[in-house]
Amino acid sequence: MEQQGFRPMRRKAQALSAAECEAALRRGTSGVLALHGDGGYPYAVPLSYAYENGRLYFHCARSGHKLDAIRRDGRASFCVIDADEVAPEAYTTLYRSVIVFGRVRVLEDEREKRAAIERLARRYAPDDTAAGRAVAIAREWDALCLLELCAAHMSGKEAIELVRARRAP
Repeated sequence: MEQQGFRPMRRKAQALSAAECEAALRRGTSGVLALHGDGGYPYAVPLSYAYENGRLYFHCARSGHKLDAIRRDGRASFCVIDADEVAPEAYTTLYRSVIVFGRVRVLEDEREKRAAIERLARRYAPDDTAAGRAVAIAREWDALCLLELCAAHMSGKEAIELVRARRAP
């Protein structure tokens, strides 16, 4: 999934396919959103998210460092760690991670906001009823800000040991 303006992965044998990247994003429950923060410093913040069709959805308060950074520069990356197992005998870590690059925008349209919070609610309270979700959403609605990151580029990588294990007969 190389696109113009994004570096190709150095260790191509360890690259995840687009389908593997999306599967990792669907499995994950949190990641780190990186933005252009105050004074030019990177601002990276852990967030819960929902992923669907090349878009990540987040919720946040209506003001703060994150929103200031997004309004200044919507370019962002979001990293999800799908596997992280220390293998001390091999002095390594068996890892799998995905990074999504794109632009974050604040959802202003009421229908888009409602759809985004519904995705998040179904993701994190899958056993709740539609009525239960509606009550929870209504209770927090006035304080909610919903964000969408539209993927421009996605890459994933895993430890060579995991690649070899998948290829082994």
